[in-house]
Amino acid sequence: MSKTENSSSPGSKSPSRYESGPNSPYHTPVLLKEAIDGLKIAPNGIYVDCTFGGGGHSKAILERLAASGKLVAFDQDEDAKKNLPSDERLIFIQQNFRHLQRFLQLHNISVVDGILADLGVSSHQFDEPQRGFSTRFNAGLDMRMDRRESKTAFNVISTYGQSELHKLFERYGEITNAKTLAKTITEVRETVPLRTVDDLKNALRGIVKGNPKKYFAQVFQALRIEVNDEIGALKEMLQEVPHLLKPGGRVAIITFHSLEDRLVKNFFRYGTVEQLEENPFSTAAPVKELKMVTKKPITPGENEKKRNPRSASAKLRVAEKRMSNE
Repeated sequence: MSKTENSSSPGSKSPSRYESGPNSPYHTPVLLKEAIDGLKIAPNGIYVDCTFGGGGHSKAILERLAASGKLVAFDQDEDAKKNLPSDERLIFIQQNFRHLQRFLQLHNISVVDGILADLGVSSHQFDEPQRGFSTRFNAGLDMRMDRRESKTAFNVISTYGQSELHKLFERYGEITNAKTLAKTITEVRETVPLRTVDDLKNALRGIVKGNPKKYFAQVFQALRIEVNDEIGALKEMLQEVPHLLKPGGRVAIITFHSLEDRLVKNFFRYGTVEQLEENPFSTAAPVKELKMVTKKPITPGENEKKRNPRSASAKLRVAEKRMSNE
């Protein structure tokens, strides 16, 4: 799920309750108008924001809901709770969105009118040095979105075998010399503990290919995706969406890298999170409960990218639950 450090969000400045610190926004929502318009908010409906963050998307949904409407917001990061508005229509659940259905049921909600997910890392997480998400600050290699979990980036760097590291850097970071990268890490860690951002960067300087800033961003993206099992969580959430949406209900998902976007596109189009070519002999056709609303992904305009360079890689896709007669 994954905003790289060169991508984040636009829009007008949020009110003070959506800020972290006196001057810096916690997180500006990407493709705000496009995502909210895509959901076709029904004033009396029930909606889910899978990634509350700074509350920007949630605030926009609440503004379109009547007094009888309801919004359920998920976020596994405890820091997001600081941004909660005082609104009786809002239920906040501090959990990973992979548990969507379970926690909605705990609140006696079986179906909803719309689901929104803005994947990846918030600006706040990138800008908090001690979280270890950013290549800009020297900090411990943490990268946990949910600090109740035990696995950190340091655990991955120090315990994964060379082949495991090779695969995750190749797949999640799309790093061209992933094999060399993995070999370097396993060799260096024999004599130097790679505990901090600077430890890791210094160990890799001799093998950097191309732009160092981009290279390290790809390395950190791969580690973050692995630490937080972002692809696994996205797959689980996607598979719950058709069961949760009412007929005619919509799902809007904003992605920040090709792995996520491909998953979302294939699920919206074919109803499966698996690569169709993985089993060419299968005769079982996936059930297509969703139909694509956006044939091509919606991307930020030039004004948004200027206001917020972190939004540059964002792609929004929207799908709708088919009616029973379709």
